[in-house]
Amino acid sequence: MTAETGSKTQALYRLAKSLIPGGTQLLSKRPEMFAPDQWPGYFREARGCEVVDLDGRRYVDMSIMGIGACLLGYNDPDVTEAVVARVRAGSMATLNSPEEVELAQLLLQLHPWAENVRYARTGGEAMAVAVRIARARTRRDLVAFCGYHGWHDWYLAANRTGRSGGDCLKAHLLPGLDPGGVPSQLAGTALPFAYNHLDELAAIVQEHGPRLAAVVMEPTRSVDPQPDFLEGVRELCDRSGASLIFDEITVGWRLVLGGAHLRYGVTPDVAVFAKAIGNGHPMAAILGRADVMQAAQESFISSTYWTEGVGPTAALATIRKMQRVDVPAHVAAIGLRFRRGLESIAARHGVGLKLAGHPPLTTLAFDSPESLALQTLLTVRMLGRGILAGGAFYASLAHTEEHVDRYLAAADEIFAELSEAARRGDAAARIGGPVRHSGFARLA
Repeated sequence: MTAETGSKTQALYRLAKSLIPGGTQLLSKRPEMFAPDQWPGYFREARGCEVVDLDGRRYVDMSIMGIGACLLGYNDPDVTEAVVARVRAGSMATLNSPEEVELAQLLLQLHPWAENVRYARTGGEAMAVAVRIARARTRRDLVAFCGYHGWHDWYLAANRTGRSGGDCLKAHLLPGLDPGGVPSQLAGTALPFAYNHLDELAAIVQEHGPRLAAVVMEPTRSVDPQPDFLEGVRELCDRSGASLIFDEITVGWRLVLGGAHLRYGVTPDVAVFAKAIGNGHPMAAILGRADVMQAAQESFISSTYWTEGVGPTAALATIRKMQRVDVPAHVAAIGLRFRRGLESIAARHGVGLKLAGHPPLTTLAFDSPESLALQTLLTVRMLGRGILAGGAFYASLAHTEEHVDRYLAAADEIFAELSEAARRGDAAARIGGPVRHSGFARLA
């Protein structure tokens, strides 16, 4: 089943592209990132791991679960109940929401190394807050980073450096990101290094140590840190006086309750959480040592909607549920079942499959010159079977073994066609529409 040209869902996205630059507010939600003209861009309902589009088509989401925001599943009943109660009681007023104090206490109980908490509502702005705090604390300008950390000027300034042909973010985020609108004067203020390459960070510290405000990184994303890597980063920060900021926006809470850094035993100066912390409700937290966090009072960091009550209420309900239910164990088991099943199917059909990431955050690609076309073909064929699928699978508490087995049963049939398409080199011709995008592109 492919999307019909005249369907409500497809028609709305065509309208959106004429009204909204880029079509959507988030690059990762563009239908062009999955299967242009066929991916259902809008949902009417979402519960557990199922969504219903505007035309009433029902899908099991075996893709990215709200870009990783819904670790418990969509519309989790415990979180929804708490949020509805807060909304009915009033979620915004001249006075402050008491839940933000209660949430701070809970976060600090889970992170005894930290002493202070500030809030935002999205991951990108929370990272901007963390970097601002580090710069205020150190009175320095430069930031070393690896990985993806948002859209703000401090980060996209990496593509103002002129290094690597001006595409320094290619290995960290997406290729071809034009830093239009980022002041050229920020060139050289964001210095990239590769994960597990301590020598690259050491070289940055050697050259720029006295001017380095922060080292910003995820404690892990796709692979575990090599022995002594995170410890080495911590030592370089201590030596240079830079603040170590761990971005736990995506990986946080999936590997261990409270964040991946707790698994590895390396303490940052600041840790940032968003996405899963509110299970689909906007919420972000920046927590850290008091001597670092108090620098927030030396800069202007303030926003009206950081004070509303729904975000902290959702976070409290989400975290308390994760204290009752071993979510990391569940999503690890679901992710492993998915990976092992798909690897077996790919081997049986002779399809070159590349899986990466931790089991709860699995990415997949094909070892073929037509990799993007094969991914798109997989997505289109899965849509016809009532499954949302793409280049990644983010496991949630709502996913069951039955959901995984349904995906695998469909994959067994589809991979037979993928094998034939790869052999004949005609995957793109089978899609019935354009091939998915591989990164940032301007939409017509």
